[in-house]
Amino acid sequence: MQTFVLGVHHITLCPGRAQEDVDFFTQVLGQRLIKQTVLMDGSIPIYHLYYGNADADVGSIATSFPYDRKPGRAGSGQLSATSYTVPKGATTFWKAHFDAHGAEHSGVQERFGTKYLRVRHPAGLLFEMIEDASDHRNPWTTKQVSKDVGTRGFFGAVLSVRDVREQESFFVDALGFRKVGVDGPYHRFEVPGTAAGRIVDLHHEPDRAPGSWGFGAGTAHHIAFNVETDEALVKQKAIYEELGYTDASEVKDRFYFHSMYVRSPGGILVECTANVPGGFYQDETPEELGTKLHLPPWFEEQRAAIVSQLEPITVPEENRPKSGAKSAPRPAAAAAHKSGAEPAIPVSRTKAAFETPKRSK
Repeated sequence: MQTFVLGVHHITLCPGRAQEDVDFFTQVLGQRLIKQTVLMDGSIPIYHLYYGNADADVGSIATSFPYDRKPGRAGSGQLSATSYTVPKGATTFWKAHFDAHGAEHSGVQERFGTKYLRVRHPAGLLFEMIEDASDHRNPWTTKQVSKDVGTRGFFGAVLSVRDVREQESFFVDALGFRKVGVDGPYHRFEVPGTAAGRIVDLHHEPDRAPGSWGFGAGTAHHIAFNVETDEALVKQKAIYEELGYTDASEVKDRFYFHSMYVRSPGGILVECTANVPGGFYQDETPEELGTKLHLPPWFEEQRAAIVSQLEPITVPEENRPKSGAKSAPRPAAAAAHKSGAEPAIPVSRTKAAFETPKRSK
C-alpha cells in the first residue's frame, strides 16, 4: 500500500491561559514563538499559537489552543508526550534548567537505550528532551538556552493506547510506518527515510481510562503528519477510505497549510498536512515571525470582535526584531501564494460570526 507520510508536521495541544503557555514554551522549553493566529473552526475566538526552532522547520512546530473554559481529561487514546531532540549529553543541562524554573520533571531516564528527560507544563502536558547526536537542525536560542544544548525539533511523540493491535495496523497500513522495536510497554514505529521527527512510540496502558476528545485544558488535541502536497493529501484520504477509515474529514484550509483529519482506532486524532506555498512567511518576514496577531483573510473584517475577546499576551524579548538588523527576504513562494491563487483542490473554510460580548451594566 503506497503512503505519503514523511514525518511529524506539527503537534497541537490544549493548555490553559495563553500567557502562561507562551512563558513556558519560550522560557522553560526555549522555543521560538513563530505565529500568533486563531482557531479557524467555530465562532469563539481562541488563540492558535505556534512554537518552533530557529528556522520554523516542519517537524519542529508545537501549536496550542489556550483553552481555559474547561479542563480536559488526560488518558489513553491521546498523545501523552511531545518529544524533542537535544544534543548528546544535554539532558544534564535540561535537568538543571528545569530545576531553576521550578518545573516538575522526571530526572534523566532511558528508553530504547537513549537518555531523555520529561517535564510537565503548568497545565499538565508532558514534554521530553531526548538525546540525539544526528539531528543538526538549527535551534532557537535564548539568554538561558544556548545553541549547544537547544532543541533541534521533534524526535517524535508518545501516544497512549489501551490496545496496541488496531493502532499498530493503522500506523503501518494507512500511514506507512514500520515497527522497529519494543521496550517494555513502549512499541516504536518509524517512517522510512532520513528526515527528523519520524518516530512514534505507542505506550501500552491497558488499564488507563480513555481521555477526553474535545478541547480541554491539559490535554493533547492531535498529531499532524507531513505529506508535502495537496495531491498527496487527497491520495492519503483515499487510502483511509479503502481501508475502512471512512470518517476522514474534508480538506480544510488553515491558511498556512491544508489539513485532513481522521480519528484513529486507538482514539488518537490524526491529521495529515500539506504546506501551502510560502507557509508561515505569507504574512511575516523571517525576523517578524510570532510578533503580531495574524488572521486568515476571511476573518480579517471581524478583527475588532476577535481581539476584544482574546487574552492580551506579551511577546518574549528574543522574538522581537533586532533594531538595525538586516531583514531577510520572504521566500518567493510566499509572494506567489499571497497574489490570490486558489488551491488546486477543493478546501473548506469556517464562515464564523464573532460577536463582541455585551458589557454588563
